[in-house]
Amino acid sequence: MEKKRAALKKLLEAVEKEILRKPDRKALDRLSLFVGFQDWDSFQDALHGDASADENYK
Repeated sequence: MEKKRAALKKLLEAVEKEILRKPDRKALDRLSLFVGFQDWDSFQDALHGDASADENYK
């Protein structure tokens, strides 16, 4: 029983580590396209600045 508990704990730790991992740039760019921006940088500019998604559709 103790081996199963240790294996489950190890599995949960690995899953938690993967969930908390920062996505790579390619994934961020794809997510940005999904919400109407050309790339991650333009999404960040709109989020933290004066740009908007409308600029991407001119």
